[in-house]
Amino acid sequence: MEDVHNASDARPRLYGPWAAVIITVGIYFGSQISAGVLLAVIPGLLRWTPKHADAWLNDNVWAQFLFVAIAETLALWLVYKFLKHRQAGFRDIGLDKPKLGYIFRALTGFGLYFVLYIVGLIIATKLWPGLNTDQKQELGFNTATKGIDLLPIFISLVILPPIAEEIVMRGFLYSGLKTKLTVGLSALITSALFAAAHLGEGGKSGLLWIAAIDTFILSVVLCYVREKTGSLWPGIGIHMIKNGLAFVLLFNVVQYFK
Repeated sequence: MEDVHNASDARPRLYGPWAAVIITVGIYFGSQISAGVLLAVIPGLLRWTPKHADAWLNDNVWAQFLFVAIAETLALWLVYKFLKHRQAGFRDIGLDKPKLGYIFRALTGFGLYFVLYIVGLIIATKLWPGLNTDQKQELGFNTATKGIDLLPIFISLVILPPIAEEIVMRGFLYSGLKTKLTVGLSALITSALFAAAHLGEGGKSGLLWIAAIDTFILSVVLCYVREKTGSLWPGIGIHMIKNGLAFVLLFNVVQYFK
């Protein structure tokens, strides 16, 4: 009896839907605010003038890279600490050992997302004729950037967000929702929150509805792939392919291969 009791205690104590939603929202805002505060301290420590500090914080690609790196690292650390507190780990939310077959899953998953996005966009423009499909997303980086400065941008857009967002959204949040909700409802809630997080990326031009539609469809596909494979790696791959193609197009990377 003692051995059975110890084995039961060793199993992960997963969290419920409300905890998953509240903690995910808290992690999102907490990591963003904390990264902004930490970044703002640097000019003060270096005794820069307000003009110098403002230029560095708003126009320097390495400063923007630091912000993304700090925010994503904090988000992952907070998820890790909470899971550890619940006697669980990243493996319990889908971060298993990478497999070669996941590459094929990522490629086919991206194809599915692309088709569904085209169909979704056609339906959205029919139902909402005033939808601005040309509205630009505020990336935090100047798309005219060239040369070596593209490296931190690439890492900030193509590497870090797919890893962190998949672990937090399709890993932590989705896993918590599924403890008491159906797979379909869990996917819809996860996707709605993921889309809402991208609404504000329109900057001064207002809410970025086209990005919300895009990310909602993407998240539904990512949840589907997560459910079918039991792993976050194919979703991370899909996310990286999508962001990578956007990076190539936005920053005209093709010119370097001509």
